[in-house]
Amino acid sequence: MRPAAARAINSMKATKPSRPPAFNAQGFPDSAGIAKTVVDYARGATIFTQGDVCEDVLYIQTGGVKLSVLSKTGREAVVAMLGPGDFFGEGCLAGQPVRMGSATAITPSVIRLVAKGKMVRLLHRQHTMSDRFISHMLARNIRIEEDLIDQLFNSSEKRLARTLLLLARYGKQDKPARAVPKVSQETLAEMVGTTRSRVNFFLNKFKRLGFIEYNGDIPLKINSSLLSVVLHD
Repeated sequence: MRPAAARAINSMKATKPSRPPAFNAQGFPDSAGIAKTVVDYARGATIFTQGDVCEDVLYIQTGGVKLSVLSKTGREAVVAMLGPGDFFGEGCLAGQPVRMGSATAITPSVIRLVAKGKMVRLLHRQHTMSDRFISHMLARNIRIEEDLIDQLFNSSEKRLARTLLLLARYGKQDKPARAVPKVSQETLAEMVGTTRSRVNFFLNKFKRLGFIEYNGDIPLKINSSLLSVVLHD
């Protein structure tokens, strides 16, 4: 088996022993005496915009978030799609003065905001939360490296298959959600680094092969057999 295939198996099919216990991020700020700030966002609502001042670390309680970056020429690149249990905006903890990208709700979402100073104190006082947060950051770093390898060495077909599996939270829980959050083919194309027409072609191919359930609309449902596209050399 090639190293790329081994990496895909490890990232997509994490076994139960290696998965840390569920982390109740809502409970830690409350137990530490930190007033909670929870905001509801409608689908398509802007959470923050590239260039905004970094003031908070954000945590997704429910829903989904798209992180994107806009170039000087106006070209947008989707850099991550996040779901429940994910942190984002943590760059402020490392002294990042302004947001390097934008965050948009891709489904109705409930987001918890913790001010930078309060988050620092919370991490110092609550060692369990600190451990979980470090684990999150390491996992995010690994994901970024895997995304880079994916872009450099894999075909657009494999990249799309991997993106769909990640959107379905495959490997994040005992039973993947199967249903992908409602995202457009244009957004999928931005994530994969290809054209909308190629995304449409591969979606129809995956449907024909029984890898997905798809009727021209997103969300679609993912079958575990889609892994064969990622693992095929």
